[in-house]
Amino acid sequence: MTKHDKQQLQLTACDVRQSILTATHSAKSGHPGGSLSAADLFTYLYFKELRIDPANPKGADRDRFVLSKGHTAPGLYAALALRGFFPVADLTTLRHIDSYLQGHPNMNTVPGIDMSTGSLGQGISAAVGMAKGAKCLNKDINVYCLLGDGEIAEGQVWEACLFAAHYKLDNFCAIVDLNGLQIDGSTAEVMNTAPVDAKFAAFGFDVFSIDGHDFDQLERAFSRFHDNSGSQKPTVILMQTVKGKGVSYMEHQAGWHGKAPNDEEYAQGMQELDALKAELEAN
Repeated sequence: MTKHDKQQLQLTACDVRQSILTATHSAKSGHPGGSLSAADLFTYLYFKELRIDPANPKGADRDRFVLSKGHTAPGLYAALALRGFFPVADLTTLRHIDSYLQGHPNMNTVPGIDMSTGSLGQGISAAVGMAKGAKCLNKDINVYCLLGDGEIAEGQVWEACLFAAHYKLDNFCAIVDLNGLQIDGSTAEVMNTAPVDAKFAAFGFDVFSIDGHDFDQLERAFSRFHDNSGSQKPTVILMQTVKGKGVSYMEHQAGWHGKAPNDEEYAQGMQELDALKAELEAN
């Protein structure tokens, strides 16, 4: 990745984070913490990785993305809007009555959403079904699915992993956002799923662990996924991340799992991200 390309992704990630703050502040509700931890991943997917066309969001041969941790819809909506799937101004209608931008993704109302999600554990089952369908149709389609580290305590997740390995879905890439926190506190204390890497390996996945805020590492991880084409093994990318990344008072705080910033907090977060953008542009 060139220095310029990396800088552009970093700047776009700042825009995604600011859009998350704007949407949840306007809604006075939502889930900023996990949206911010996955903001770099959303940015990389929608501005570099996915074969998609905002002018044709239902194109039959497009790659698919399923947000299994559907409560982090503000992050997905931000990336979709900035990528051109719908107006950025509409982000301020998040969770409002009659808005098409509901608290969880709805494939029937939002351009670019490939699966309606929200009930944790179910998204990955839909995603592996899409990957199997592409194989049956002999289509060159990759399917990506983002899960939360709290979510992987759900048994349905592992049933889907069995399915992916059994059917040799090397066109399927799971991504786990390992920010270490869920609504009730530390994932290690609520339901310890460690060692996550060994579990996925035992289920037949090729496992790649990275810093989820490092675009060079994200690029290498997805390159490895593409290199696995023909391996007959699904891939999982385990991202070590910071919940609330980019907004100082939200970082590492479980309380920001599902709480919107007030006016003062919103202003502070936007200023911090503006400062980061200015720093990036100066380098």
